[in-house]
Amino acid sequence: MTVRELGHLVLYVRDVRRSAAFYRDVLGWRQVLPEPGADPVGAAAFSSGRTHHELLLIEVGADATPIPPGRRVGMYHFGLNVGDTDDDLRAALKSVQDAGATVVGTSDHTVTHSLYILDPDGNEIELYVDVPGVDWQSHPELVGAAIRPLKL
Repeated sequence: MTVRELGHLVLYVRDVRRSAAFYRDVLGWRQVLPEPGADPVGAAAFSSGRTHHELLLIEVGADATPIPPGRRVGMYHFGLNVGDTDDDLRAALKSVQDAGATVVGTSDHTVTHSLYILDPDGNEIELYVDVPGVDWQSHPELVGAAIRPLKL
């Protein structure tokens, strides 16, 4: 077997309407389920157009156990490419700040410049741009380069 690509993520959320609004209206992801304009009940799916859906949200209710803080087993974050340049990343930063989203940091990973935010349920999301001119395919060791501060 060979993994060809990461197909999609599924997140449990407390309130699918609130989370769908975040992923659709703040991050600009196209909602494909339910159809645009329909009220999400129980679930919502999003696609960038690469495949049928890349994110599925499933509502589990307000009393669901929150994500525990600190070191734990499980997902740390997932990354979303938001453009080609640092100007695109700065625009993303302004957009999430204007929407009141929680920004938890920025990093220069040599191969990417990244902005880290939290969704309404505390799931961490990396918004990133690939750094132009970095040839990580010829130099895969760059993927593990030391993380440096990034000022946007």
